[in-house]
Amino acid sequence: MKVLILGGDGYLGWPTAMHLASRGHTVAVVDNYLRRTLWLQTGVRPLFEVPDLTGRIARWAERSSDNIGCYIGDLRNWSFVEHVFKDFQPNAVVHYAEQPSAPYSMMGREEAFLTLRNNLEVTANIIFAVHEFCQTAQIVKLGTMGEYGTPNIDIEEGWLPIEHNGRKDKFLFPRQAGSLYHTTKIQDTDLLWFYVRTWKLCVTDLMQGPVYGVKTEECANDPMLFPFFNYDEIFGTCLNRFIVQAAVNYPLTVYGKGGQQRGYLNIQDTVNCVRLALENPAQPGELRIFNQFTEVFSVNELAERIATVGKQLGLNVKIKSIDNPRVEAEEHYYNPRHTGLLELGLQPNLLTDDILSEMLELALSYKDNVDLNTIFRSRKWR
Repeated sequence: MKVLILGGDGYLGWPTAMHLASRGHTVAVVDNYLRRTLWLQTGVRPLFEVPDLTGRIARWAERSSDNIGCYIGDLRNWSFVEHVFKDFQPNAVVHYAEQPSAPYSMMGREEAFLTLRNNLEVTANIIFAVHEFCQTAQIVKLGTMGEYGTPNIDIEEGWLPIEHNGRKDKFLFPRQAGSLYHTTKIQDTDLLWFYVRTWKLCVTDLMQGPVYGVKTEECANDPMLFPFFNYDEIFGTCLNRFIVQAAVNYPLTVYGKGGQQRGYLNIQDTVNCVRLALENPAQPGELRIFNQFTEVFSVNELAERIATVGKQLGLNVKIKSIDNPRVEAEEHYYNPRHTGLLELGLQPNLLTDDILSEMLELALSYKDNVDLNTIFRSRKWR
């Protein structure tokens, strides 16, 4: 396939580009470096520097025979979108191109409006571009398990059958987001569902849990091909943050009671899931939804496991419960289904002590880069 990856500079976009290129697909990436810009504005940096897309693509070309195309520009700009789609003529589009941070979206009015404008306008432009320039192209959209919230019932895979007053129908599972970022993801799903019904688009929406890790098969041990690894409270996911905190003897910051449960997955599983969705496409007029995670952990469980593995490496890992800056349930029922991707052939990379040990050793090798002042600055949501 000719696959256009939107947000190709990101934590997941770049590994996906390498993965699909190595499997024989023709790949091009699009980005405007928004995430790097927001780092500068918020005063945070990743654990280690990575090249821009020009440097990454050049390094990938040295390591393989696969060429990755590149477009730099803002997908909110229709003339740029039109140019990209006409020039590349994709038959598949992977949509990562969104402001990805729930904490950032809750920092204030300016951050909230950037999140709204970027995420919704980009999604709308993609829908219109596919309709106008490549109607039969499939869209694989990265949603989030955070759309569901933490309801007191089992979470189905995207859809919920309803019987009411003797009649039956199927509806999108009720959403109840816990941040503005997650709310924009709900609105993405609603936009896609409307245009799937109206224009018979082919869409797979992947409700992804928090991702952890750095290495995929394609980047191996080449730091120039690594994805970003954020450890701060704004852009770092929970497990990745804890890993760096353990490496620099900073107490693991457990928010509140620590009973918050989420579905996690290894970064290698993310790229495998996206490939499986592409190679087994939705049908015209179908919005197919998969819950994309492999294991459920509470925050306390993650902290305890990292502490155990860290002590085996000689680290003095401490766990500290702190006031929760977020507005969320700290103890709750959580039972989401996730069978669709397994049925397509996903073979999960589960979170083992060996994987935690490898992540800790990587963090230790870059521990001198860590700015302790950015790990936790208590950006309150209320």
